[in-house]
Amino acid sequence: MNSRILVAAGVLAGLLAACGDSGKPDEKPAVSAPAETPASTAAPMALPAATADAGKAVYQSVCASCHEGQMPKAPHISMLQIMSPESIYRALTEGVMQDEAASLDDSQKRDVSQYLATRAFGTASAQVGASCTGKAAEFDRAAPPSTTNWGQQRTNTRLIDARAAGLSKDDLPSLKLLWAFAYPDALRARSQPSLAAGAVFVGSHDGTVFALDQETGCVRWTYHASAEVRTGIAISPWTAGDAQARPALYFGDLLGNVYGVEAFTGRELWRMRADTHPNATITGSPSLHDGRLYVPVSSLEVTPALDPKFECCKFRGSVVAYDAASGEKLWQTYTIETPAAVTGKNRSGTDMYGPSGAPIWNSPAIDAKRGQLYVGTGENYSSPATLTSDAIFAIDLKSGKVKWSYQATPNDAWNTSCDSPTPDNCPKEDGPDFDFGAATMLASLSDGRDLVLGGQKSGMVTALDPANGKLVWNAKVGRGGIQGGIHFGMAAEGDILYVPISDGEDGRTYPEKRQPGLYALDLKTGQYAWKSPAVDVCKGRKFCEPGISAAITAVPGLVLAGGMDGMLRVHDGATGKVLWENDTTAEVTATSGARAHGGSIGGAAGPVVSNGRVFVNSGYGIYGHMPGNVLLVFGPGDK
Repeated sequence: MNSRILVAAGVLAGLLAACGDSGKPDEKPAVSAPAETPASTAAPMALPAATADAGKAVYQSVCASCHEGQMPKAPHISMLQIMSPESIYRALTEGVMQDEAASLDDSQKRDVSQYLATRAFGTASAQVGASCTGKAAEFDRAAPPSTTNWGQQRTNTRLIDARAAGLSKDDLPSLKLLWAFAYPDALRARSQPSLAAGAVFVGSHDGTVFALDQETGCVRWTYHASAEVRTGIAISPWTAGDAQARPALYFGDLLGNVYGVEAFTGRELWRMRADTHPNATITGSPSLHDGRLYVPVSSLEVTPALDPKFECCKFRGSVVAYDAASGEKLWQTYTIETPAAVTGKNRSGTDMYGPSGAPIWNSPAIDAKRGQLYVGTGENYSSPATLTSDAIFAIDLKSGKVKWSYQATPNDAWNTSCDSPTPDNCPKEDGPDFDFGAATMLASLSDGRDLVLGGQKSGMVTALDPANGKLVWNAKVGRGGIQGGIHFGMAAEGDILYVPISDGEDGRTYPEKRQPGLYALDLKTGQYAWKSPAVDVCKGRKFCEPGISAAITAVPGLVLAGGMDGMLRVHDGATGKVLWENDTTAEVTATSGARAHGGSIGGAAGPVVSNGRVFVNSGYGIYGHMPGNVLLVFGPGDK
């Protein structure tokens, strides 16, 4: 069954079951029930009925008037319900909601936090692991980052050069697990690790950002964001050995907040909300270039659209540019020029708004030579469909002016109500929901040409001329589907483009067969260089899929890909042959001493390679995939 349908059905059940006397909907979180929970103290606990009832009463009397659409800037309840109870409680007691929660006692704050998250507090907060001491606690100023951005290169090719990677085909037989870090209170691990100063910087499901020692995994510091940090972390560069350097980290959270944090201390430098829409979120990693931070803005407004009484839809995607040092907003460019307006009423008599959507949930690629960035957009959420959904944009770095856009799939308007028993808010176009989810990249070919490349959930790769956005070639690699096709990120080396295909079952019927696996295209022509179809090792395992949804990473001669089956594989870059693999779902002992395991590898958290070590997150307990909560670090052992 379509996992988005499963999500829709679950949310709808929550809406209908929890309306109560108030007549206001209470949505369940957009997270499918996991096959199994992380085998550590981070495992979520069932919520007792008494706690749920008490929390519901607090929510309806104190919170609902703001979080169900009446307060435009307040995150919609559907956003709160995919947060951890710990994150919500922290916001009420020491975060942005302290004043609003001043009338509540501690037990009421705990009850409403657990009610909104639909699960009890875990017990893992004290099980993070040892704090670093001695040399392990020191940041190495002689080790600035080899890359500042998620895409490894600012052009998003996700190629790590040989010197920085320190990993070749000959090193693979000696790779072994060096240490594992278990994220507390987590079902998923989807923030790509960033490396600098001998530390690993990474976000987590409960909103904690960690600075870990690369050698041992001990904790140097923690910073608590307002909600889940799904993005990678950009790091400002410095000159090796600079005793005065004060590098900063930049990332976004589930609630649409953007942060600047001091890298060596975890001290907050600034925090801004990228968009005032209550369902705005940051999924794609911010990109840092020349003192400016470029932030893609997406939304989860597709979920509350399930409610026939929800006024769907008003969000529009954008890129926001900030001064990286101060957090000052320099410009914001929307993918839809005009705000949504009333277009009519749905079958329940609720006002419908449009146009909307065209979110950006991928990290911007930077083209310094032409002074522009590239991003891909998703579908419209409501009618009318625009010319800017499922499109690739070129935006001027200094002014935010749109230089050109190319639409790959016209007339794509969709929201979650389309696949539910109450499709009142479904736009007339009804899909197919074929976003450009994977980050757009700029590749330089051996013949001197540059190409802008976008990977789409339709399974299509699109190559454009960066000067004008004209189509050079396109190639259909996967069958496509709601979760890809191409989902979170491709990679390129030389004249070869590596394309991961998910092609998971999604309840729809397609004229083509599924083609999960890894494929290579000749960048000059778009023709196949090789094919490496996935081998199905799931054997009926629940929530297991053979495809590749997560972003992939290349080092010279090798491609690293994490699968929805939980397998981390290293492929030969010349042939696609699997040279090494590891089952990340296996139980491990974490640095805290707890037993934990990974799950499906998903999201934009691709593997990272440095000094012969491989860092990878495992766990994607959302949309019907295997949960997990570990960061795994592999390195050289005895041959």
